[in-house]
Amino acid sequence: MREPLGWIQGQQDTVLAFLRELVECESPSDDLAAVNRFVDLFAARIGDIAKVRKTKGRRYGSNLLCEFDLPAPRRKAPGQILGIGHSDTVWPLGTLKTMKWRVEDGRAWGPGVFDMKAGLAFFVFAMRALKSLDVPVARKVSLWIVSDEEAGSEDSRRATEEHARKSAAVLVLEPAAGPDGKLKTARKGVGDYVVTVKGKSAHAGLDFSNGANAIVEMARQVEAIRGFTRLDRGITVSPGIIRGGTRTNVVPDECALEVDMRVARLRDAAWVDRQFRSLKPRDKRCRIEVSGGLNRPPLERKPGVVKLLNVARQIAAEYGMTLGETSVGGGSDGNFTGALGIPTLDGLGAVGEGAHAAHESVILDRIPHRIALLAGLVERLASGAI
Repeated sequence: MREPLGWIQGQQDTVLAFLRELVECESPSDDLAAVNRFVDLFAARIGDIAKVRKTKGRRYGSNLLCEFDLPAPRRKAPGQILGIGHSDTVWPLGTLKTMKWRVEDGRAWGPGVFDMKAGLAFFVFAMRALKSLDVPVARKVSLWIVSDEEAGSEDSRRATEEHARKSAAVLVLEPAAGPDGKLKTARKGVGDYVVTVKGKSAHAGLDFSNGANAIVEMARQVEAIRGFTRLDRGITVSPGIIRGGTRTNVVPDECALEVDMRVARLRDAAWVDRQFRSLKPRDKRCRIEVSGGLNRPPLERKPGVVKLLNVARQIAAEYGMTLGETSVGGGSDGNFTGALGIPTLDGLGAVGEGAHAAHESVILDRIPHRIALLAGLVERLASGAI
């Protein structure tokens, strides 16, 4: 396995040049044209090594399926190896003016470099290493890039699940956790709720007693909702946005609350949902409406995940490295694939820091080993390690 690492180390400048192109092609989720420019660029740059197919999104940009042309035995094993990533970022167009691409202090900096354009570049160069070194890959290898992950993956989820069902394993190219490059073997499930209190309006001076104040009622409900958190079970429920009222001299007849919910285990999502649906108004003149629920199931640390982790650790050990694991509170498209029972390993992208922050950056000297790890994983998983 040292041969791919040596080849990759010789390609470091080429990797960085490709990564710079990706970063400087800004692609915020809510700008369809910008995301499509990125997809077109990516497709053009890998056309020599992969067959690419674009599919239009409904509300967001095009998604991209890349099927790699790799050395292979005459008959391939069933089930593909699927890499998953996203083209969209949280950064609006024009961010490059204040967060310019630069390479300094042992890092590459720029909007989207860590989350997660580096992961996409790494997977491509892992496949280039296998092809250049004529390493046989006994399964089909595909890379699925969605355009709306940062916006919740509402459009792309069904297609992601369809590709996952055809896969023996899923490798998620989201950034690693922490400066030591831990892989993510569990992610919390994510949900959103909207709680609306309907009260009764009245003049705050002339007819105060006849009003049913929706804001006051919501204040009582916020305390109850905060109490749904169970840290010992990995459940967090966080009231995040509240809106209500029109004028100070009007008793407000409506107030709405948006709530973030996270669970470590799928079965706990049903418990949280029951708590929301059982909310009762203290002021009987008010009415409570609840909408929303779980939108990303948790990625749980199940045997298939552990098996992938162990293969990754074997490869890392051959390079004299240790590879840690962790559970994180944020979700990814790996949540969807893991919930289907497909062995899924997350956090295989760049080592760095600053996702969604102004100091977003990738550590340069960790790049070759991350690419080599991906190359090794694809080769071994395709050869029957899972």
